[in-house]
Amino acid sequence: QVRLVESGGGLVQPGGSLRLSCAASESILSINAVGWYRQAPGKERELVARMNRLGLTNYGDFVKGRFTISRDGAKNTVYLQMNSLKREDTAVYYCNGERNSRDYWGQGTQVTVSS
Repeated sequence: QVRLVESGGGLVQPGGSLRLSCAASESILSINAVGWYRQAPGKERELVARMNRLGLTNYGDFVKGRFTISRDGAKNTVYLQMNSLKREDTAVYYCNGERNSRDYWGQGTQVTVSS
C-alpha cells in the first residue's frame, strides 16, 4: 500500500504563490502516475495536475499555466508549484497515486486564497 503525505498548504493572498509537497512511502517511479486533485466546499473533486511515470503531464483547464507539477525521485516527493493564485483556487488539495488500477490518496492539505 502506498502512503502519501501532503504538506505546504496555508493562507495566501490573491496573486501569491504556494508550493505543495507530497511525500510517498516508496519510490514514486514505481507508481504509474502521481497527481494533485482539489475539492472545494460543495463541489466535486477535480484534477489539478498529473504526471505519469514517463514524466508526461496534464493539467486541469483552469490552471492556464499557473501551476507546475514536478517530482524528485531521490526524495520520493511530488510537488505542485502554484503561482498567481486566485480566490477560486481555495480548496483542499489531495495527492493521488495510481498503481495497478488502484488509487491511493493523501489526507489533503488546505489552501486558502484570501486577502
